[in-house]
Amino acid sequence: MASRGKSSIVSMVGRASDTMGPRLRLIRHRSLNQVQFWLIALAVGIVAGTGALLFRKGIAFVQHLAYGVSEVHKLHSFAGGLPWYMILCIPILGGLAVGIILHLFTPDGRVRSVADVIQGAAMQNGRVERRAGLASAAASLITLGTGGSSGREGPVVHMAAVMSTWVLRWLRADGVTGRDLLGCAVAAAVSASFNAPIAGALFALEVVLRHFAIHAFAPIVIASVAGTVINRLEFGGMTEFLLPEASILQFYEELPAFLMLGAVCGLVAGALMRSTFLAEDLASHVQARFHIPRWLRPVFAGALLGALAIQFPHIIGVGYETTSRALLGDLGLREAILFACIKALATAITMGGRMGGGMFSPAMMMGALTGLAFGLIATSLFPDISGSPRLYALAGLGGVAAAVLGAPISTTLIVFELTGDWAVALAVMVTVSISTAIGTRMVNRSFFLTQLERRGIHLAAGPQSYLLATIRVGDLVRREEDKRSAPEARCWELIEQGSYLDAGATLEAAFPAFDRSGEPFLPVVALTGPDTPPELKGALFHVDALRAYNRALAATAAEEHS
Repeated sequence: MASRGKSSIVSMVGRASDTMGPRLRLIRHRSLNQVQFWLIALAVGIVAGTGALLFRKGIAFVQHLAYGVSEVHKLHSFAGGLPWYMILCIPILGGLAVGIILHLFTPDGRVRSVADVIQGAAMQNGRVERRAGLASAAASLITLGTGGSSGREGPVVHMAAVMSTWVLRWLRADGVTGRDLLGCAVAAAVSASFNAPIAGALFALEVVLRHFAIHAFAPIVIASVAGTVINRLEFGGMTEFLLPEASILQFYEELPAFLMLGAVCGLVAGALMRSTFLAEDLASHVQARFHIPRWLRPVFAGALLGALAIQFPHIIGVGYETTSRALLGDLGLREAILFACIKALATAITMGGRMGGGMFSPAMMMGALTGLAFGLIATSLFPDISGSPRLYALAGLGGVAAAVLGAPISTTLIVFELTGDWAVALAVMVTVSISTAIGTRMVNRSFFLTQLERRGIHLAAGPQSYLLATIRVGDLVRREEDKRSAPEARCWELIEQGSYLDAGATLEAAFPAFDRSGEPFLPVVALTGPDTPPELKGALFHVDALRAYNRALAATAAEEHS
């Protein structure tokens, strides 16, 4: 089956390349029409899906080299029988490799993930960093293969975005096309990684593009289906988690319990996200305080993970084995609570130590354990009106994951597609709705948008906020030779008063400066050095800034409603 799948994938990619080659050469010199873009979306879906599949297999390969077992669902059971020094040393060596890769190939030693893809879609015409993106994929692969407690969806999404960036650079495509093609790549990668075509398409729309425009729907669905086909050629139609039987809601009287579970999941998701950000801040403080080289930061994180895994091997890797046991109800109340606490700590260490990976898999494991613990308590207190604890575990999985991702729609669907259990719709939907409402209020709407907010990128507030940072002052300046420009003498007076703008600034800095000065224009200067006087480039008029801002808002609204 595997060999046939691999040969089919290779032949499919080859046929797509032969077919698309002449068309892409033509497209480079002509505007894209709808059919042409759909063909490109199909090709990008095949490539991104293949990349996601290879990444998944790469994790299994590294895991086999490190621990001697390639099955993700058997990792912690196998690792529990290894000598303690191996469990300790493997994450340390993995952290060392990650630290060196990120130090050499990224400017800041930080792994790129979903947040950077969202930023690329909103502010960079669908582009992301390519060199740092490839380094991040390699670092995350090593992290996940050597025991890092994170998930594979983050690096897979960013890796797909790198692929679409290459295509966009070659096509020289505009912003709308760039964002749509980025959505196609992301949808295909998620679908290929999790065998979830519906959720993959909706994840790209809900999380990355953050709108449901009709013009983007068809190509994204095409790419998502292509990614799913790639997955099924290799793995068949199997779901990620196999449940022995459908979990049916016992009575409608049980629904209030899922409202309560949703509230608990929202709090757990908020605690998971905040603990991760706290770990990031604490690690940065310690690194600065003791002048620790940035390439050693993942090493220390690996040491902490290894020490923790000696006693609790359940935290190693993506955690699918423990998640499966929770969904099957194969854990007791004490184990569920303890493993959830340890997993939260391990995830905070991994992410705070900048080892790489995503948050979806840890959120799923935390949710399943939270739901199981809640279900065990509920069914013991109210046995006559309660169903199986497994139902609560499944609903909890969706509840915590949805609040972390800030994506209730796609998360609800991915739960169904990962488990194949569509009979629990009411329970999952009720839990997800309440958990998202609570969890997203504890941060800036989601884990990813909060990451961006902490970097000073205000996407959570909407386009009326972040669009200001995309419009450069230098592009709107009226030059001195322009008859409508401001008088030079008045410009120098304002400069001496400290009322001026740097030519490299954006409207995010310009509008507050206009409010402070009360002037209809501000001089724009080039600052070449601390001891060099500013060079006058012209003036920015308030009316020009407002006009450019309104055009950007109108274009965004048109794209989102087209």
